[in-house]
Amino acid sequence: MSHTIQQIQQALAERDLEWDPEGKLTLEFRATELAGECGEACNVVKKLCRERLGLRGSRASLSDLKDELEDVIICVGLLANSAGIELNVADKFNASSRKLGLSTFL
Repeated sequence: MSHTIQQIQQALAERDLEWDPEGKLTLEFRATELAGECGEACNVVKKLCRERLGLRGSRASLSDLKDELEDVIICVGLLANSAGIELNVADKFNASSRKLGLSTFL
């Protein structure tokens, strides 16, 4: 089942009330959390590249990349919530399409 970013942000806000009921987590914590998850996703890509090149070292799968990218999306939602931002990816996507003269819109 696919959910909108607004639905994800709402669920994250509700879950955060359980996980961090005193609201101790700061914007800086959330940004650092996001950076860590982005790093983990990049590390998986490095391992996929290493395998494609036939180099020695640990391996990863596309499933591993999927998991890390999903963590990135969750952290983006948490960071946006911490900043009081309601994301609207469709508006941003459509603005970029208009700016670039492309015909694909959401």
